[in-house]
Amino acid sequence: MILGTVIKGVGGLFTVLLDSEYNGQKTINVRGRGSFRYEKTLLLAGDRVEIESVSDGEFFCKRILERKNSLIRPPLANLDYIFVVISSKKPAPSLFIVDKMISIAEHNKIEPVIIVSKSDLDSEFAEEIYSIYKKSGFYTFLTSSYENEGVEDVYGFLQAITKENAPICAFAGASGAGKSTLMNALFPTLSLKTGDLSEKIERGKNTTRHTELFPLSELLGDGFNGFLADTPGFSLLDFERFDFFELEDLFDTFRDFKSVEEKCKYTKCSHTKEDGCEIIRLVKEGKIEKSRHDSYVELHTTLKNKPKWK
Repeated sequence: MILGTVIKGVGGLFTVLLDSEYNGQKTINVRGRGSFRYEKTLLLAGDRVEIESVSDGEFFCKRILERKNSLIRPPLANLDYIFVVISSKKPAPSLFIVDKMISIAEHNKIEPVIIVSKSDLDSEFAEEIYSIYKKSGFYTFLTSSYENEGVEDVYGFLQAITKENAPICAFAGASGAGKSTLMNALFPTLSLKTGDLSEKIERGKNTTRHTELFPLSELLGDGFNGFLADTPGFSLLDFERFDFFELEDLFDTFRDFKSVEEKCKYTKCSHTKEDGCEIIRLVKEGKIEKSRHDSYVELHTTLKNKPKWK
């Protein structure tokens, strides 16, 4: 049995890093079985797969092993951590999109790690964003790749989580947020392309064309395990197009709300506008961040209005 991990897919051809060498090869290129197309099965970077060798030296993916989770955007499977890069300026961040990404990660049991980038461009606002997510219970870092500040903290965190386990970690961020620049600062051997930011429209050109996994042993040295992924931006996440989860699941994706739910006046409180809602009271008192609650209300409205047939 030939087993491995999909580390890249381009145009229907997938590169698999093998668990052990096969005929002296550490990686092989494979295609999905023809039945995958009819079953609407999509191979993703991060998939654990069983490979079958056929004539003429070709290889096919015989089956995909059971997934821990999978995401449409970024297109990855079996994720453990998502490092969400938020720019403090140029482009201006959308905290709603960030919170939407966090909710999707939480629902899929993926740990979000928040990285506030470009702190040198607007230090006061960068500190404000940092405070929001630190207070809300997330691993949070403040960085400036230009001034090389905070990068060592992120590097140390990566070392810590990969020393004992073998996680798959994804970096994700809206176009122009500085994701690739930060990754270049963390791991110079990656040599990722970075796009020029359009000052006129204040959004970057998305230079990441596919998702690729890089073995952390190559980036951090022997003794470190798992993979690091570079991914397309997630600015086009759309709850109404993709069924990420249902309305009844939303509350559980806000970790900063969960500990106070039982204190609400109403058993089936929506936590959006009811008198006597403990969460709304804590928002007014500044103990829960207003931006987080605003995102919750907007997501609640979107999911409530989503047609059941979608």
